[in-house]
Amino acid sequence: MADSVELAITGMTCSTCASRIERKLNRVPGVHATVNYATESAHIELDSDIPVADLVHVVEQTGYAATPVSDHDGDEADVDALRRRFLVSLALALPVVAVSMIPVLQFPGWQWVALALTTAIVGWGAWPFHRAAAINARHAASTMDTLVSMGVLAAYLWSLWAILFGGAGAIGYTMSHGFGGHSATGTPDIYLEVAAAVPVFLLAGRWFEARAKRRSTAALRALAALAAPDAALLVDGIETRVPVADLRVGDVFIVRPGERIATDGVVEDGASAVDTSLLTGESLPVEVGAGDAVVGSTINVDGVLTIRATRVGADTQLAQISLLVMQAQAGKAPVQRLADRISAVFVPVVIAISLLTLATWWLVTGDVEAAFTAAVAVLIIACPCALGLATPTAILVGTGRGAQLGILIRGPEVLEDTRRASIIVLDKTGTVTTGRMALQDVLVARGEDPVVVGTMAAAVERGSEHPVARAIAGGLDVPPAADFANHRGLGVTGRVDGIAVAVGRPAWVADMVAAAGVPAALADAIDAAEGRGATVVAVGWDGAVRGALVVADAIRPTSARAITLLRELGLQPVLLTGDNTRSARAVADAVGIHDVRAEVMPEDKVAVVRDLQATGASVAMTGDGVNDAAALAQADLGIAMGAGTDAAIEASDITLVRSDLLSAVDAIRLSRRTLRTIKGNLFWAFAYNVAMIPLAAVGLLSPLFAGAAMAFSSVFVVANSLLLRRFRPTP
Repeated sequence: MADSVELAITGMTCSTCASRIERKLNRVPGVHATVNYATESAHIELDSDIPVADLVHVVEQTGYAATPVSDHDGDEADVDALRRRFLVSLALALPVVAVSMIPVLQFPGWQWVALALTTAIVGWGAWPFHRAAAINARHAASTMDTLVSMGVLAAYLWSLWAILFGGAGAIGYTMSHGFGGHSATGTPDIYLEVAAAVPVFLLAGRWFEARAKRRSTAALRALAALAAPDAALLVDGIETRVPVADLRVGDVFIVRPGERIATDGVVEDGASAVDTSLLTGESLPVEVGAGDAVVGSTINVDGVLTIRATRVGADTQLAQISLLVMQAQAGKAPVQRLADRISAVFVPVVIAISLLTLATWWLVTGDVEAAFTAAVAVLIIACPCALGLATPTAILVGTGRGAQLGILIRGPEVLEDTRRASIIVLDKTGTVTTGRMALQDVLVARGEDPVVVGTMAAAVERGSEHPVARAIAGGLDVPPAADFANHRGLGVTGRVDGIAVAVGRPAWVADMVAAAGVPAALADAIDAAEGRGATVVAVGWDGAVRGALVVADAIRPTSARAITLLRELGLQPVLLTGDNTRSARAVADAVGIHDVRAEVMPEDKVAVVRDLQATGASVAMTGDGVNDAAALAQADLGIAMGAGTDAAIEASDITLVRSDLLSAVDAIRLSRRTLRTIKGNLFWAFAYNVAMIPLAAVGLLSPLFAGAAMAFSSVFVVANSLLLRRFRPTP
């Protein structure tokens, strides 16, 4: 029995579609479905053994298409098809609009050429709107697509009638610009430019949204890319390279320096340092030896390991994180787009007003043509071109400005989330800190020179590839020590100018140089540094421990100010990390964070976010590692640092190209301002249409001027959106 099923849904045009599919699926006994319009997917929990084909059939009966996520690979093709539809329609519409609106371009027979071009746009370019309107009508519902389809078809059919039967097809016909809807000779006007331009405007917005949605599943692909492709399987002492998929629990395999560990297991032989930063966020490699557990996809740094597999396939930690990301994405509540909310009421009302106008004029005047002209004017002035432009134009300008500032915003749902966010969860390593070990201090015993101590240690550490060693050696131009030796897990030794030097754990260094112990004052300084969460290595030679070097993950210089500004934006910061409590508390105190959650594993990070959400808070999450990917997806707003892993970036809603928390502040400011612009656009577009509808209904506004008025509202929306280009980052 399958516990859950993921379906990719195609054909949805608004969140109303998602709600309809969700209702249909949930009527099936034993099914608990969540349909997400933003990711175009359905997450289905099953209480009984229900064939996937039956679930697909339910979706298809509702008027949409569905395929299992594992079989779905058409996202890119769908976006490319929409792009082609937009570009071809744009190329066809430009001459129609030009020749219709500029009398000097109206050559003999121009209307027939415009009719041919518009026919292609209405029949092919606007097909997605007609199809969506038909599906909605089948379910006795209406959306913005309904009004778009009706307005486009009304303008086109009126123009077709006028050209074929109303005299507008005569060679030498030119457009009039009177309010009455007829030329001076009594020939009706045609509105091909309206029928051609409206679909193009809306296709542009639909294409932009589709491009943003295509990236919603990229997090899973990024996680899958971390897996090792093959493993050196050891059978009867003979190594054989086999695909990771062929490994079974109990198999023994070899991992050499620089290779990824193929799957979760236990070390049977060998010792090494393992870079677990991709999964745990720890900047310092973990020393492992016989009996220690290791995780698949982590990197073996410097030793040869023989490992026995304990978990393979879907049971590995990486696979579990992938599942968490998928479930978190599917579980996000669909955000109702503001245009759809307005259209839910606006569209039926406009249709009713148009029909009422037609009936009233017909009954009062008996003039069918005048009645139809007024009814078409109502549909055209109400046609929500500006409503459709309100979101995509603001998004295009806002995200374009964001890109200039190194802020990548996914789409309109993200803007809603930035407005609601009340808590921001911050990963420590690579987010608040740089994620790189750095030498912070040189501690010395009485009478010792810090420069000499640092130089001697750097000379020995130059022979090691360990991150602590690289931090100590740093950029010092010193010759490497002779007779270098690595004492795994303890330290390193070498000879500098003939002097035997040991660098490593304080007690071990004292033993290696035959010292009585670590001097009391130096030992106290070491304890204090370790209490702040730093890593400390001692240095000794000639029978004495001469000093110690303090190495730590450096805090970003802008983090403290960013925390202050986040609080000013109404966000409560929470530090969340897999590091030890002492290190986490030291960093939190330095930047002004009071709420600290330390020693948290990847799956527990998701639980922390869920617990915060359970309090009613809207949670933003900032991180950079694979260990953060699932939490970023679970959060209401995920913000990934650009220097982080692909999995974290793809699971997020906002990506910061600059790994700087001030960029997170700017991202939230820009997102909130963009959302305010969208709301302003929607208000004015809606108000403009409402004000003009009565004029059209009483015959004071011809369809031609209705089209011009609609175009003006679109220009206003675009101009208002362009003001976002003035956004300035935090200085």
